[in-house]
Amino acid sequence: MNRKEVEGIIRNLGAIRHRIEGKKVLVTGGAGFLGSWICEVLVEQGAKVICLDNLVSGLKTNIDPLMDNANFTFIPHDITQPIFFDDPLDIILHLASRASPFEFEKYPIQILKANTLGIWIALGIAKKHNARFLYTSTSEVYGDATEIPTSEEYRGNVNPIGQRSCYDEAKRCGESYVIAYKMEHGLDVRIARIFNTYGPRMRAEGVYGRVIPRFVEQALSNKPLTIFGDGTQTRSFCYVTDQIEGLLKLAFLDEESGLVVNIGNDEEIPILELANVIKELTQSESETEFHPLPKDDPLRRRPDITKAQERLGWAPKVSLREGLERTIRYFREKK
Repeated sequence: MNRKEVEGIIRNLGAIRHRIEGKKVLVTGGAGFLGSWICEVLVEQGAKVICLDNLVSGLKTNIDPLMDNANFTFIPHDITQPIFFDDPLDIILHLASRASPFEFEKYPIQILKANTLGIWIALGIAKKHNARFLYTSTSEVYGDATEIPTSEEYRGNVNPIGQRSCYDEAKRCGESYVIAYKMEHGLDVRIARIFNTYGPRMRAEGVYGRVIPRFVEQALSNKPLTIFGDGTQTRSFCYVTDQIEGLLKLAFLDEESGLVVNIGNDEEIPILELANVIKELTQSESETEFHPLPKDDPLRRRPDITKAQERLGWAPKVSLREGLERTIRYFREKK
């Protein structure tokens, strides 16, 4: 399934795919959920890829199929520690960070470091090589948004000392670093604000388990589906192939330096309804189990994707139901 989906991403890139061949690309967090998809597409299109990952959130199994490819190099490394490259680099895609809400309380310092020290080091590499820089930020910079759908102009409603602040504020700081390097050093930079991506390779276990993989794993095992709050809070879920297409269009389009853009699906769904759809698609006998809503958890999330449509020629193609069916199939095959 992944092979066919990678080919689909490449098709949907259109003319952009011809700009990838021969480029030397550094991907931080390249063994993670999104990073491994990006590495695979880039290698397939003839880029020379260096993948950095400390394999804390990423999994080596995600990149095992690439290890024997002459255009792929894996370096186990924590991006919060300095690293230098002698050979020239054309583009740096900075994805390295823990990202699950369950990790915020357990690993706040690591999350802060990845998005402050880590991005400072990555930007320093970009400056040395005069390389284009893409930062994968997040919808979390908006906090509990009061503007729905949320545009890139919205400045955020974030608690700087709350449980989520290690991620929300670190990502906001990361964006400031990116823009500072553009202003002071003239670096070619782009910022993607990612909204709730899901799909194959996403981790489901322990603190890594975000809502869709957690629900799918629970449903396939007929265990209770754990819902935080009353389930009326909403999210907008973007299937991984759509997300990768959007990120690569942002990275490889010329003359878009400084662009900040939401990349996500604007189809909004309550979490309780999501649980019921997953139960239906898995034919599960799972009950629903309600737990207290974590502090500062956003009540609604839906992106305004007008800028992505106009500037990138991008829009999501995979409906939530179709994406869930593909994701369920992946987790069934893993069992």
